[in-house]
Amino acid sequence: MEKSFKIKSPSGLHARPAAMLVQKASSFPCDIFLAKGAKKVNAKSIMSLLALGIEANEEVIVITQGEEEAEAMQAIGELLEA
Repeated sequence: MEKSFKIKSPSGLHARPAAMLVQKASSFPCDIFLAKGAKKVNAKSIMSLLALGIEANEEVIVITQGEEEAEAMQAIGELLEA
């Protein structure tokens, strides 16, 4: 599954929200990736997420593959848009 989300947090995806995203992503057995531009990283790695430098109002693509991918997509999307 693949879906685009807009980052609503005024400070973007900095350390605390990135840690929350990694924690949520790690609770699912499927593979979860975040893509921004040409870069695609593992959403279960905080260092990879921070390296993307995602700022407020930017579009990111969430990619889920495997078991419970629909549930993971919904949970990650809710976090990104909160």
